[in-house]
Amino acid sequence: MALPIGKSKNRGLRRAPMSDINVTPMIDVMLVLLIIFMVTAPFFTTGIKVNLPSAKASNIQGNDMPIIVHINKDEDVFIGDVKIDRNTLTEKLLAVTKENVEDVRIFVRGDQSLSYGQIMKIMELINGAGFRKVVLVTESPQEQRQQLNASPQR
Repeated sequence: MALPIGKSKNRGLRRAPMSDINVTPMIDVMLVLLIIFMVTAPFFTTGIKVNLPSAKASNIQGNDMPIIVHINKDEDVFIGDVKIDRNTLTEKLLAVTKENVEDVRIFVRGDQSLSYGQIMKIMELINGAGFRKVVLVTESPQEQRQQLNASPQR
């Protein structure tokens, strides 16, 4: 039997080209990204600096993500991190929620230097638009201690 010169003996044992995509590295990358976003997401919810009053109340639990309305010490009103005009607050909230306004939770974070009446005017606007789950956010004593411990000592 004659063998061709310069060719391999295992010519018939070559592997066929693989037509499947290996998705394992893509899944690994997606899981790492998911973990990164889960860890960093809580840091993005406190964009406006508001000095909250403290209270000894239990936390409110819910499945849906609330809309957060901030009122800083200069009486500027924010929805999330976006500064809005006080007169257009209800229109913006209705545009964000679109439907079923009675089931939407709204957290109002007012600076403690503001008077009770100033914060209640904002809550009255929100309630007048049909929102029924409006909550004032306070700082728990534990969070207040953590902030005092984290601040630099003079």
